[in-house]
Amino acid sequence: MTPEQKIAELGLTLPEVVAPVGAYVPAVRTGNLVYTSGQVPMVEGKLPQTGKVGAEVSLEEGAALARICALNALAAVKSEIGDLSKVNRVVKVVVFVASDPAFTQQPQVGNGASDLLAEVLGEPGKHARSAVGVASLPLDAPVEVELIVEVS
Repeated sequence: MTPEQKIAELGLTLPEVVAPVGAYVPAVRTGNLVYTSGQVPMVEGKLPQTGKVGAEVSLEEGAALARICALNALAAVKSEIGDLSKVNRVVKVVVFVASDPAFTQQPQVGNGASDLLAEVLGEPGKHARSAVGVASLPLDAPVEVELIVEVS
């Protein structure tokens, strides 16, 4: 089963690449690595939620938003390589969580992204990861995810 078929089996749709909100491109390939720009949880051009995780956004909502970010990041990767079957390994995931000052469960928010990547890609979707709390993110997004992916 291809990653695209797995996405469909999960009841998801690989979205169009989210248009940049600044002077950058969604993804860049150098050699056998693809680096994505940070992907916020845009759905059809809009953020489904804004605010800080641990305040306006719950842990569970943050994890669901991280899942959307990862799906958007996969779309950016596909825009560079044409077919997600060319992904050999997700090398590194960085999850930024706009956090209430008392919130300390950034890794659990990041699991939303990590779980999606493992579900879609299997063993190659397992990766190294950082999940960090930040004061704010662009557009008041609660979560932002970036990937480094090895491709063939």
